[in-house]
Amino acid sequence: MKNDRCGKAATLTENDYSKLRRNIKTLKYKLLLDLAWYTGERWGALVQLRVSDVYNLDSSPRDVITFRAATRKKRPDGSCETRQVPVHPVLFENLRSYQPGSNPWMFPNREGDKSVTWRNVYAIFMKAVENAGLTAKGISTHSTRRSFITKLHNNGVATATIKKITGHRDFKALEGYIDISVNEIRGAIATL
Repeated sequence: MKNDRCGKAATLTENDYSKLRRNIKTLKYKLLLDLAWYTGERWGALVQLRVSDVYNLDSSPRDVITFRAATRKKRPDGSCETRQVPVHPVLFENLRSYQPGSNPWMFPNREGDKSVTWRNVYAIFMKAVENAGLTAKGISTHSTRRSFITKLHNNGVATATIKKITGHRDFKALEGYIDISVNEIRGAIATL
């Protein structure tokens, strides 16, 4: 789906996100989209979340979500770090409304013995993209990560802070996620 974007996933607007959310049928997968939207984590790590990474023992949502190093994408040198992301107020309310059940996995497979696969959630996500009429945009599951980073950048968050939040090791890798619009470029030139 990224062919027309030079290999990069499209950045989602708030409207795109709302359309996608409306086209996901189950609360469980709506919550998965919410987690992607408000944490900027890759879907491969999201599907491996454990209830204990998100909820306290009393079933209340934690203030931070923990993405364990073992579930996150490895760097070329094989290293990876645990990432903790503060919970946005909207996400907190969505988590409070959700009842994860007794399974240790936040998103268990049908048998309940392990987490749902990335391939399964990718199919659900892409069906929502299709049903929302957004197929031509170049959206993939990585769009939520790009959107998260771009929104932080557009809201004036310092690049060093974004790097810390996302777990990027260097600025060069982070910069590839920031989508700079034609209007931003024109605005920058207009300041001269």
